[in-house]
Amino acid sequence: MSSFETPHETGRGFGLSSREVRVIGGATGLMTITVALMYVFAVTPLAVVNDYLFAFPIIGVVVYGAAIMGGELIAERGVTNGDMGVAFIGMAVLQLAFGIFGAGIISFVPQETQLLVLGMTAVITALLTALVSGYVYARSRTFEHWGRFANYAFLGGIGVILVGTFVLQVLLLVGFVLIFLGFLLRLGYEIWQVRDQRNASVALQTIGVYIAVAGVFVHVLQLVMRYVLSQE
Repeated sequence: MSSFETPHETGRGFGLSSREVRVIGGATGLMTITVALMYVFAVTPLAVVNDYLFAFPIIGVVVYGAAIMGGELIAERGVTNGDMGVAFIGMAVLQLAFGIFGAGIISFVPQETQLLVLGMTAVITALLTALVSGYVYARSRTFEHWGRFANYAFLGGIGVILVGTFVLQVLLLVGFVLIFLGFLLRLGYEIWQVRDQRNASVALQTIGVYIAVAGVFVHVLQLVMRYVLSQE
């Protein structure tokens, strides 16, 4: 995960600098590609990958978690070393991981309904992102601890899902909530980085914001899918 940190507080403000606009625009562009991949992958054999991985939930969590972490590390190393080829590989891993996961979720409904599900998810994710962003920009304080709390939530979620996989399945829902919370906290942390780390790499911050938003998106997508299926 990104590690740019600052111990000091900054003034409030909602005006966006050109750098912040580039980060937001870049993350939005990456997210748009991811959503398109979900829609395309949903009608390919890749849509059944989730069925195999989540036959044992902990396996799916570990595989996708490793893909996301690995993709981020590769992409950030490429950016840091000025090697755009390596950065592209890292981003490709991230796009594939989120794209395949999302495709598996929406594959349970007809193709004409998939666009509606993705659209509803995009709107809800945008609202959540706006709420988190508004809170971060309204507070003249550090959000460094949100990064630590996010890691605790991820680790707690993985532990709970591990137990739920083999002992008590009701714990799987608790694990889902913890990981979802982890991505929300990570989103707040990344937005704070964009707000306060004005000399940091735009590319690195774009990657961080994208991963956080994509993580929130796929969790909201699961909730929207459950709602849509319950209406049929």
